[in-house]
Order: sequence, then structure tokens, then C-alpha cells
Amino acid sequence: MERASGILLHPTSLPGKYGIGEFNDQAYRFIELLAETGQKMWQVLPLGPTGYGDSPYQCFSAFAGNPLLISLEHLVHSKALEAKDMEDAPEFDDHQISYGDVIDYKFDILHKSYIYFMQYAPPAEHEAFEVFCDENKSWLDDFAVFMAIKAAHKGEAWNTWADDIARRTPRALASWRSRLSTQIQEQQYFQYQFFKQWNNVKAYANEKGIQIVGDIPIFVAFDSADAWANKELFFFDDRGNPTVIAGVPPDYFSPTGQRWGNPLYRWDVMAKRGYAWWIERVRASCRLFDYIRIDHFRGFESYWEVQASEPTAEKGKWVKGPGKALFDALKAALGELPIIAEDLGVITPEVEELRDQLGFPGMRILQFAFVADTASNFLPHNYIHNTVAYIGSHDNDTAVGWYSKLDAKTRQEVLDYIGIDEGLVERNGIHWVLIRLLLSSVANTSIVTLQDILGLGDEARMNYPGRADGNWSWRFTFEDIAPEMKQKLTRLTKTYGR
Repeated sequence: MERASGILLHPTSLPGKYGIGEFNDQAYRFIELLAETGQKMWQVLPLGPTGYGDSPYQCFSAFAGNPLLISLEHLVHSKALEAKDMEDAPEFDDHQISYGDVIDYKFDILHKSYIYFMQYAPPAEHEAFEVFCDENKSWLDDFAVFMAIKAAHKGEAWNTWADDIARRTPRALASWRSRLSTQIQEQQYFQYQFFKQWNNVKAYANEKGIQIVGDIPIFVAFDSADAWANKELFFFDDRGNPTVIAGVPPDYFSPTGQRWGNPLYRWDVMAKRGYAWWIERVRASCRLFDYIRIDHFRGFESYWEVQASEPTAEKGKWVKGPGKALFDALKAALGELPIIAEDLGVITPEVEELRDQLGFPGMRILQFAFVADTASNFLPHNYIHNTVAYIGSHDNDTAVGWYSKLDAKTRQEVLDYIGIDEGLVERNGIHWVLIRLLLSSVANTSIVTLQDILGLGDEARMNYPGRADGNWSWRFTFEDIAPEMKQKLTRLTKTYGR
């Protein structure tokens, strides 16, 4: 990766009238902001359809897109919806997402779009829809059936369904496909519009010299089409309940660890199948993004296995992952892999060796730098070129929020390291002090959250790891971005050769 910088902003945070960010004109305006300020990257979180806790890391599919991101206005522009359908839209908050209200409203409008499209779309659009369904059949069929059956069960998890459909017997599948054929097609339609709009956004970004950094969570959600349709790839009992689950041991974020609850892969079964499922997953992501950040990369070397009956992640054990064999299979099938390794957490020499063998850049988080001594790899003077550096990621507090909570001793250590006094921090803002430090480092890539450019506090934090709800809801408006902010970011980006 050449020397560059970019902004981390999930599309749900974009401005718009309908309660949540969309692939609307504001997405294109954000790309123009990136280009105007000299940025070369836009990093997003996973774009899948969110489930539990509205988390993009707990999606109903590892392949599908989130219909909530579909721009309603662009549906009108493309004659897939009538403008009158949105005349009575509620007044949504510009800075916070109310997921329950947004879901109710948007899916009602998207349903109207589906009806309108099927009745009035020209033949060429119908043909394009059919081509999309055929080209994505390998995952789209299972996903659309899963979502339609799930809706018929009022959202209940698949292991609570009747035994025959939970086990996917041929007779049960045929029966449900017949009963819900319209609802299944509607789910396919949502995906068609999602990918059509996202591909346009990505093409515009690339045209402006902006590369998209996407995100693959290492694990899939239990309540997902992936788990339901591929039970043999996971540790499930006869009823489809997970016997062991994923998590991490006690760490910086949680004294009892993080009990993620995701099912764990049967890597031996995947190996016998030539890692085909993972190859298709990465292939799909390579179509969506220019670079792929793999969340929890250390799990490919060893992962934390917790018995499903345990209430926390404190009791568990490290189990060997597939290691280099998986990535050899991916490279053989797909060529050179544009992967960034999220190598945070309990990192061992074996994890570092795997990352370095594969040549993937890792990550450095500036907020983690001041909890150890000067040997910390998170201190900028210890960075290497082949790394992606952040002040904080989506899991961290904002720069302002983090600094405000430091004890006096640690705060002085930060000031001593940077070589400034508190007065300079007060005049410039700690966020700009840290942005300058990050951009001036030798790391080839540095990514800053939009919240830090805006100098916001913990009210704008995206996620609190271990907290079940109340996350992923922050949004901004372009009125929040003052001209001097753009000027300062542009100047720093140019000064440090990014």
C-alpha cells in the first residue's frame, strides 16, 4: 500500500432525510469531500443486513447487503418508486439512528418499490434483475428463502422453526418456496437494488481516486443464512444449537472477556472442501471493495473457544485455526489478496509470523500506546511502513472522549511524548494534535474517523464492545464540517506526503 490517508465512516452515518445514511447524493458528496481534502481511502464497516443489536458484525448473511442503505431518492430517480410514497415521511433525528423506527418505515417503502418495479419497470430492468439473480444464485437463493421464512416466523431464530425446515429437508424447502415465492422474490429485489446502488457509489469513488476499504468479520452470526444453509461447516448439535462459540478472553475492553456467541467453524471440514466457502466469501468482497480488512485476523492462527453454556468468555481455550493453508487456497483461487489484518488483542509471535509470512499490513491504534512502556508497538516511533495506523477504530472512544478520561499521569505521558503542553492542546484540540502525529508517522496508511476530524466527544462513539445495544447510531450533517476543518485536514495531508 502506497503512502496515503483516509477517513473511516460507515454509510449508516451519512446524512439524509430518512433516518439512516444511504447510498444517496450525500454519499457522493462525501466522496467529493475525501477528494477535496487529499484523502485516498474511504473505510467502511461490514455492509451486510444487520441483525442482533443492529451490529454490522452480526449480519443475516456474509454475502448480502443491508437494504436499509438503499437510497429511496435514487429509487425514484431510477423509476423504481413513486415520489408520492415518501410524502408522509416522519421527522427523523439528523444525528442519531432510531433503528426500530427506521426499519418500520424503510421496509414499508421498499415493499412499495418492489410492487412498483414488478408492475412498471421496463423490460431491460427486469432482464437486469434476472441476470443479477442468476449471477448471485450461489448465495442469493438461500438468503432470500431464509429471510422470507424468518419474516413468516416473526423474526425468530432459525433453530426455533419447525424441525423439518430448520433441518432443510427437501420437502419442507419445496413447500416454503412455493408458499413464499413472492416474499422470496422481494428479498432478491432488495439485494438487486442494494448492489446496483453500491456499485455506482464505488465506481464514483474510484473515478475520484478514492479506494474503498471494506471489512470482513472472521465469524458469521448464528442467526444467519450462512449457518442455516451450511450447518455441516459449524459446531452444532442435532437440533442446530451451537456447542461452542467464539469470543475473546478478558482484555482492554472487558474484564470478563467478550462472549460474541458466533458459531465456530469446523476447519477440518472446510479444508476437505478446499476452503470453497471462504473462497466465495472473499471473491464476493473483492467485487465490493478495493481493500479488505479482516476483523479478528488472529483467529486464523488460534481462536478463543467457549462452551456455549458459559455465561461469559472468561472460561475458554485457545484452539488452532487453519493458518497459512487457508490463505494459500485463497491466493491460488483469487490471486494476490488486498487484505489488511486486524491484528489487535492477544497477539502472539505465531500470529505475527502468519501475518508477516502473508505480507499483510497490520494495524496500530494510537490510543493503545500509552498503557505500556516506550517499547509499545502502538507508539508511532515504533511503527513500520507496512501498517495501517489509527487514533482509534470503531470500537474505541473518540480522541476527545479518550483524552478527557485519562488520569493525570497518563495525560502527562501523552503530552511529554508529543512534546507539547496543555495550553497548546487547548488551543488546537487534542484531536488535531493526534491527527498530526498519526499523519506524520512512517505508516504507509493512516485512517482517521470522521468523529475525530469533527472533534467530537464520547457522545459520537460508534461502539462499546460488550454492550448489547445502543451502538452504531451516530450520524453527522455536512453543516457539522466547518471550512477550517477541511483546510486543516488538507494542509496536514499535503504536509506529510499523503
